[in-house]
Amino acid sequence: MARIPDAFIDDLLARSDIVEVVGSRVPLKRQGKEYAARCPFHDERSASFTVSPTKQFYHCFGCGAHGTAISFLMNYDRLEFLDAVDELAKRAGMEVPRSENPRSAQQQDDSRELYSALDAATKFFQKNLEGSEKARSYLDGRGVDEENRARFQIGYAPDGYSGLRDALGKDERRMKLLDRAGLFSKNDRGHVYDKFRDRVMFPIFDRRGRVIAFGGRVFEKDDGPKYLNSPETALFHKGRELYGLWQVRQTNQKIERLIVVEGYMDVVSLFQFGVTQAVATLGTATTPDHAELLFRNAPDVFFCFDGDAAGRRAGWKALESVLPRMKDGRQAFFLFLPDGEDPDSIVRKEGAEAFDERLKEATPLSQFFFDELTREINLGTLDGKARLAERAKPMLAQIPDGAFGDLMKQQLAQLTGLGGNAQGGRPQMPQRAAPRTIQPAAKRSLVRGAIAVLLQQPSLALTLGGKHHFQGLRLPGVELLLELLGLVEQRPDISTGALLEHFDGREEQASLHTLAAQTLAGDEAMWTVELHDAVGQLEKQLLFQRIDDLNAKQRQQGLDDTDKYEMRELLKARANLRL
Repeated sequence: MARIPDAFIDDLLARSDIVEVVGSRVPLKRQGKEYAARCPFHDERSASFTVSPTKQFYHCFGCGAHGTAISFLMNYDRLEFLDAVDELAKRAGMEVPRSENPRSAQQQDDSRELYSALDAATKFFQKNLEGSEKARSYLDGRGVDEENRARFQIGYAPDGYSGLRDALGKDERRMKLLDRAGLFSKNDRGHVYDKFRDRVMFPIFDRRGRVIAFGGRVFEKDDGPKYLNSPETALFHKGRELYGLWQVRQTNQKIERLIVVEGYMDVVSLFQFGVTQAVATLGTATTPDHAELLFRNAPDVFFCFDGDAAGRRAGWKALESVLPRMKDGRQAFFLFLPDGEDPDSIVRKEGAEAFDERLKEATPLSQFFFDELTREINLGTLDGKARLAERAKPMLAQIPDGAFGDLMKQQLAQLTGLGGNAQGGRPQMPQRAAPRTIQPAAKRSLVRGAIAVLLQQPSLALTLGGKHHFQGLRLPGVELLLELLGLVEQRPDISTGALLEHFDGREEQASLHTLAAQTLAGDEAMWTVELHDAVGQLEKQLLFQRIDDLNAKQRQQGLDDTDKYEMRELLKARANLRL
């Protein structure tokens, strides 16, 4: 994937007004220097969602959602990063530079041709459905009406080995395109033939509504595999896509939940009966990419599988993928259906309301987790409790920090009797006597204060004139402060939002956003003094640190002439500080 230069992202954010972007989707009210609204990412009665025009970022004090205009579009419009950048660039009248690589333009042309070939194949299959009594009767029998056939662009691949090839593969170039799109197979003798034959065809759409692959379903179960999917191609990676997600987005203005099922027909049937939040994995287990995509689109995810051993294995695989993504505010549930039933058959027999009732009774992730782990463990014995702790602890360690993770650890502590305390199973650290040196808490607050000022108004870094000499100081946060100063020096006009964008995906991001969301007391003049004072104090601490290091070296191995000269200069500097 082509990489977009950081400088372009900074420029794009500088030219995009976040108030305008958010305000076109969420009603904002002015509150002092900022704007407020009810948070669009969680249900609330009061307005705890704020948008700052000076800092160019948003923050919700209720659920913790935060970010720039780019991340707002990703979360609100449910766009991928590149699509959100494209959307903002269009508004700002900017051209997105994909890469310095001269091949990128060629790659874009290749992709366009592939999309075009897949679109032509979709139309070919749809036209064949119109002419096939057998395929139309099958869909009639499954209760799929014309509206849903059109919504999912369902088609039919004719019987025979060269229907698609004869219709679309008119020359060598087009044959190669269709082959790269995953529409042909080849036998041992090198003969090329249609991959999909005598199957009902379900186009698979990407997040922008373009066909990227197909799933083909047989009419009778004994005619080979029930579903045949396109192979992996330049456009299609089955572990990253969800069938039906495009249709869910088009049908629901706000997606409260997503229901993950196994088959394409399950998705279509649920839509047919008014359950319009169903998606399917594409013949593969739920992957971490699937989990990320699901939660990016909805706060609640229901996994709906068969009740047999295979279904429970699929459920556990899904749990393993979602567990590291269970931030507070997200929920996952597991619904296992009676033997011989699937979502398609259940919703036909019982209707949408009864299906909803089943979902309400679904097993929460927490219960499914402990039920599965204790299924073959005797918790009445010490060995059983030890085994549960051994299996559960590494998995629970993957849950992001927050209330859910703490409660899960607390539950494990209750089941095993190990490590129970107010911190949800985290052992209490023994209190130690305070060291004789300056306390780290005081040092941290100095660095934190400087970072808070920079996040309030990044341009204040320029008042230092590039003169700050505390590189190498061993204090928490020093490297981060130096990185922030460097970023502002490179990009003097950078906004708070654009500055935070540089830390996207890094562990410092959350604490930086929390600091940036605070309203700092005082004004620009006071903040400038605070920043200069902090830098001066850090430079002094580096001087004392270096003297301590040289004293330690003298005790251990003695000082050479260079060290002695440095020590004399440092002691002079220290004496001047005390005058």
